[in-house]
Formats: sequence, C-alpha cells, structure tokens
Amino acid sequence: MPHAPPVGALLRRYAAGSALACEPVDQGLLNRGYRLRTTRGRYFLKHHFDPDTADPDSIARQHRATQRLAALGVPVAPPLPGRDGRTVAVVGGHAYALHPWIDGRHRHGAQLTPGACGRLGALLGTVHASLERVMPSRARAGAAPAESPAPADTFALIDGLLARVRRHRPAGSFDELARHRLLERRTLLERHADRRPPHAGPAGWVHGDFHPFNLLYRGEAPAAIVDWDRLGVQPRAEEAVRAAAIFFVRPDGTLDLPKARAYARAYRPAAGATSRELAAAVHRVWWERLNDFWMLRWHYERGDTRADPQFPAASALVVWWTREYDAVCDAFTD
Repeated sequence: MPHAPPVGALLRRYAAGSALACEPVDQGLLNRGYRLRTTRGRYFLKHHFDPDTADPDSIARQHRATQRLAALGVPVAPPLPGRDGRTVAVVGGHAYALHPWIDGRHRHGAQLTPGACGRLGALLGTVHASLERVMPSRARAGAAPAESPAPADTFALIDGLLARVRRHRPAGSFDELARHRLLERRTLLERHADRRPPHAGPAGWVHGDFHPFNLLYRGEAPAAIVDWDRLGVQPRAEEAVRAAAIFFVRPDGTLDLPKARAYARAYRPAAGATSRELAAAVHRVWWERLNDFWMLRWHYERGDTRADPQFPAASALVVWWTREYDAVCDAFTD
C-alpha cells in the first residue's frame, strides 16, 4: 500500500483494538485518509499531510471546534481521544487522527432536490452561527481584511502560464483548452478591470472548504461535515457563495440558479446574513474566480493533475457568470 500509515504504532495509542484491514480512501486532494477496520469496529484514519495545516496545534484547534459543534447538534465526526487524552497522534514526524467511521455518500447539487438545497444552505448558515458561539472572538476581531487580486498581477500570471502552455510537450487537448481560457480570461479582465472590489466584508469563523466531498449524506439527511483543515476567520458570506458555485455548477459551466436561490434563502436567516452582505460576496467571489488559476498552476507549475477534471466546468463558469452577473446576484439576494 503506497504511503501506508504506521497502523500498529497508532492503534497502540488508542483503545481501538487490533487492525484487521486498512484501505486508502481515494477522494481528497490535500490529505490522505484510510478506511480502518479493527477488532473493535470501523474507523476513519486521517493522515494530516497538507503542510499548510498539519501542525499539531492547528489540528488540535480543529478538533476542539468539532467537539463543541457536536455538542450543539451540528453533524460532525469529532476525533477520538487516545489513551493519553490527546486527539492528535504524531508518529515518525507525521500527524494522524482517528475518527469514527461515518456511513454515507457524497451528493452534488444535481442530486439534491430544491428542498434539500434549502437544507444545505441552512446547514452552512447554522455552522457559521454555531462557530461564532464556540470559537474565540478575539481572533475574529484581529483578522485583517483580505485584499482582492490586482489585475496587473493577474496579467503577469496569465503571461507566465501561456508561456508554460506553449512549452509543454507533447501538446494535448488540455493544453489547447488552457490556452483558449487564458486568452479569453485576459480579454474579460481587460474589459472589467475597473470593477475590482474593495476590502472584504464582515469576517467570522468558517469551515474553509465546504464542498460536496466534505459533506456526507445518509439518505436525504446530512450525516457529517468533514475535513476541517481550513477552519479559520474569513468573510462568512463569501464561503456561502463559493460553496454554491461548487455544489451547483453544471458540467457546461452554468449555475443552477433556482437551486442556488433556495440555498441562499435558507442560508441568510440561519447565518444572520443580509441580502446586501450576500450581494457583496457574490461580487468578490466573481472577481476571485476571474483572477484565479489555481488548477492551471497545479498542472503546469507543480505537475499535479488531480484537479484537471474540474477545469472545463470551472473555467467556463467564470465566462458565464460574467455574462449573467445580474441574474446570479439576484439568486443570492432575492
């Protein structure tokens, strides 16, 4: 098994029995997970691999947050404490956590009814409101407003990526699409460069990576929100818009606006957010998408192709969103 975790050494730190089977879980871009079966049950073993979030203090903060959210009734899967009471186990310089196994499946927006879309929006709103109750307010108060991307920086990035596309051999269909989208995006940005938004709106504690692969359903009901590595202080409404743009994007790069509307209508009262706050968030996330090329940077700068399948729809969405800007804004604020 590639990157096999030290199961024996880890289980000695828990009252979880002896290992019977350990299989990698395929989904997930930044961390490694394993389906672990022992003589005492089934577990999810997480290897905190992402260097940006893998220090034990950050992981312990995530764990405390999920424990407190669980006490409020939010569907999460808090980690299990080891024999020493700690929820982070460091073995061989690597950090691990053991969670109960949650039976469930991931569901994209296309699989959700309008009612389920409303429940999804209410769930994220509840998460944001609950985090305000259980996380320290001093960190929220000290958060500096994030600067929106500057067009000059994006033009330089586009030129650099175009040069990498031209040099890439053998050239393929991905390179052709990348070149087309980069040139198209440069034209769009030239046309809309005067619409750069100001500083972000009100910040609060957020999940940080709320998307279909981080939410498990059991039947029609959410069973657990997982992967809290990006927990932090950010503009809450932007997370709501960003998540909707992932859940409700269609393969052709359009948003299912009726579903986004049902989602936003439920999110606003649950989170205590105003329509004005959502309108500002729509503008900032649109601008973020207009200037963002993380999938191409992974592909050409890091040689990492795991996000390639998402690129066609995500890159088409920016173009469609620009054209249908007013309709998108209306869906989130009506």
